[in-house]
Amino acid sequence: MKKTAGICSILSGLAALLLPALLSAQIMDSKSIAAPDAKVEKLGDGYKFTEGPVADKDGNVFFTDQPNNKIIRWDAETGKFSTFSDNAGRANGMYFDKKGNLIACSDENNQVWSFDKDGKPTVLVKDFEGKLLNGPNDLWIDPKGGIYLTDPLYKRDYWKRDPKMQQDGEHVYYLDPKGKNLIRVDANIKKPNGIIGTKDGKKLYVADIGDNKTYVYDIEKDGTLTNRALFVSKGSDGMILDAEGNLYITGDGVTVFDKNGEKIAHFPVHKGWTANLCFGGKNNDMLFITAETAVYGLKMKVKGVK
Repeated sequence: MKKTAGICSILSGLAALLLPALLSAQIMDSKSIAAPDAKVEKLGDGYKFTEGPVADKDGNVFFTDQPNNKIIRWDAETGKFSTFSDNAGRANGMYFDKKGNLIACSDENNQVWSFDKDGKPTVLVKDFEGKLLNGPNDLWIDPKGGIYLTDPLYKRDYWKRDPKMQQDGEHVYYLDPKGKNLIRVDANIKKPNGIIGTKDGKKLYVADIGDNKTYVYDIEKDGTLTNRALFVSKGSDGMILDAEGNLYITGDGVTVFDKNGEKIAHFPVHKGWTANLCFGGKNNDMLFITAETAVYGLKMKVKGVK
């Protein structure tokens, strides 16, 4: 018994040493967007399920541990972690507005919240036409301050309300910059999830994870969407764009597509589900990745959108 345990211990040690090298060896990066000799590195673990990473103006990354109802802050200078909020409304996808407020899809009560710099929340969206949303999942804020959000149905064991569909489907919404009017901008989608737009506010990408597709739209002046087109036949949980216009999607690690929808890179993360990602760090060139119970980093040659 002791001999077997000793062999297992040796094998575990070897696996720990070899895993980073194996991950690096599996990286497919045809356009060299990752830094030379970059490896996916674990930055922290011990969480229940990580989601929603987004960086502030200094490169510090905020992410959620949704089952534990927390928002965690990773310090770009020290690499240390601290709790930003321990009453996050079960926050999922997040994004910073121009005032530095952290906007979150807090689906405990099917709402969208705004957290000030001290972590104090305010409700921005509580319903649509008098009915609860299904469960806001991810969001993006356009240059005007309007908020696009996805509203799929994922039944949560912490809900006190009826877990059935609250709306007549799973849709994409837009909240105008004044925060007064919430409208549907795509009601013809199976299960929208990841969402991200271009810096100039002209294009929006939405992942239909239920149909394994990602679409691109033109954004009109009033926030409505036109000219929906299939971008890639692959869905995603979270999504991000880099400064070169490449689209990063998640699920089986991180897969990257250029502006034309050509696959240019794949970064394995771990054996389980890769949920979401963002660019962060002091130089905005750290790909920060949330994957189940841990968070990871990958040094990049390209930078995120500022």
